[in-house]
Parts: sequence; structure tokens; C-alpha cells
Amino acid sequence: MSKILSAVSKVIGTHSGHFHCDEALAVWMLKQTAAFKQSKLIRTRDPAKLSECTVVVDVGGIYDPSQHKYDHHQRGFAETFDDCHLTKLSSAGLVYKHFGREVITSIVGDTNHLDTIYQKTYNGFVESLDAHDNGISAYPANLSPLFKQSPTSLAARVEQKNPSWNETLTDPQIDARFVEASDMAGSELSQYVERLVSSWLPARSLVVEALEHRQELHPSGQIIALKRSCPWKEHLMDLEKEHGLSDSPILYVLYPDSAPNGNWRIQCVPTRPEGFENRKSLPESWRGFRDQELSQISKVDGCIFVHAGGFIGGNRSRQGAYEMARLALEN
Repeated sequence: MSKILSAVSKVIGTHSGHFHCDEALAVWMLKQTAAFKQSKLIRTRDPAKLSECTVVVDVGGIYDPSQHKYDHHQRGFAETFDDCHLTKLSSAGLVYKHFGREVITSIVGDTNHLDTIYQKTYNGFVESLDAHDNGISAYPANLSPLFKQSPTSLAARVEQKNPSWNETLTDPQIDARFVEASDMAGSELSQYVERLVSSWLPARSLVVEALEHRQELHPSGQIIALKRSCPWKEHLMDLEKEHGLSDSPILYVLYPDSAPNGNWRIQCVPTRPEGFENRKSLPESWRGFRDQELSQISKVDGCIFVHAGGFIGGNRSRQGAYEMARLALEN
């Protein structure tokens, strides 16, 4: 009984009024930890009340993990996730930095890949929230976006939980909106971590296996073949760095078509995961042609297509896709 009372007596404090995604997620993450799972939440800017809280996020002007104070607004604050990151942390990043591994374990249980998921979740989910809250643009200021982003990001949807300018709500009603926003942010973080474990990590293992056998496929080691179609670009580039393959990077990836038809794809490795600029494109003379005409031009049986952009093609067999890669490599 005393342990229950002790847990319930703990209080998470954050500021009242207009809220943002960073403290909404920070509060949710704290509630996934053993120390703060049953803690009460108060939203206030009263220093006397905040001083009574067990943990304080996004308010108070102090960052001191030994006191469980996680604010980032004070002059001189420059904390980042680690030496490899430049983005200044918000309250979400601060709480994730100190409690992220425990939060991940609470979502998916024990895993042999905890550190990998911890890093990936910061890079792919939390860092953008840190940047958004600290007013850090993803692009240089001298570049003008070609279009306006749709207001569907997590930060934007949390923002929309706040009362509009012509809507009058009581403090308890705004606090209830904050709890809704916190639960929404936490739900999306949970789904993100669960997808990493159920989909992202298994794809990584396929790329690892393909890299291990690359010399058996072609003596250059610059062609790999996956057993299944999967998201491979980010994994490949990470693994190349880990294994020091920058002097002989992978140029082409082969994988079976997602449809069970026996067809295979050949895809060029891009210079960056989200781009279409290739390390080495498929031959210009193949681009935009299909079927028998393409087979005659390339002198490879079973060709299906090569995209006009030169970044992907198809063949009716694994051997045919390999021949396309071999000729493209030696071209």
C-alpha cells in the first residue's frame, strides 16, 4: 500500500495555457516509466506550485536531470541528443534522452536492438519535434519552398487541440485538451516504435544478409540481391558506413517483385535515401523501352521495362535482372 501511495503522490508539472507537441509528448513518455507511471499532472506557471512537483518539463528555466527538471527555454541552453546531432533539444528531446530506452521497452518489451531503435526513433520521430519547437528550419533561409506543407504533421495536429482565437474555454477544459494531445502524441510514438520492431528491423536483417553474400553475386561486390522486396535504402547506407564500404559502394539492388509472378526488379542505389539522383543510373540507351524491344537493345532476355528516369527496371527472372545489373555496372 505504501508503494502505491508513493507513486500516486508524485506530480508531473508543466506550464498552463497554450501547449505544444514537445511537452505533450514529454508528459506521455514520463507516464510510461516506472517512476512516474501513476503520477498526477498539473499545468501551472506558479513557481511555488512547480517547486512541489516531482518532475517539471518545459517550464521553470532549469535543465538538471538530477532534480528532474527538463526545460530548454533558458538563456545559454544548447543541449543536443549527442555529439552527432546539431538540433537543440526541446522538452520532448530532453525526456527522450534520459528515459527513451525505458519508454521503448514499455512499448515493445525487451529487445536485443534497443540502442538501434533508440537512435532511430530520435532521428526519425523526436528530432523533428525538437526542431519545430525551437524554430529550426529544415532548409536554409534563402530557399523558398515550392509548395506549402499540409497541416497534418503531429506538431500541427497537437497545435489544433488548443482553443482557437475566438473560442473561450475554462482552464480545466484546456487541460483536458492537453491530455488529449498528449495521448495522441504518445499513440503515434508507440505506433512508430512498433513499426520499427515489426517491419524496419526485419528489413535490416535482409540487407545485412545480402551484403554478406555480395561477393558471391558479382566479384566487384557492388550488386546485392534481396530475398524479398523491402525498404532497403536507409539500411544499406547505414550499413555501408558501419562496414567501411565507401570506396566500393553498392550500385544496384535486385529483389523479387512484390507480386507473386516470378519477376525481378533492378534498382539503382540513390545518392541519398529520399532522392532520385543515382550513384550509377541504368544505361541511357535502355531508358523508356519495354519488353522485346528492350531485350533486343540490351541483349538481355526477359526484359520488362526500364524507367525513363533510369533508376529502376524489371526482368522476368532473377538471372535476367542480374545480367542487366552486370552490363550496367560494366558499361
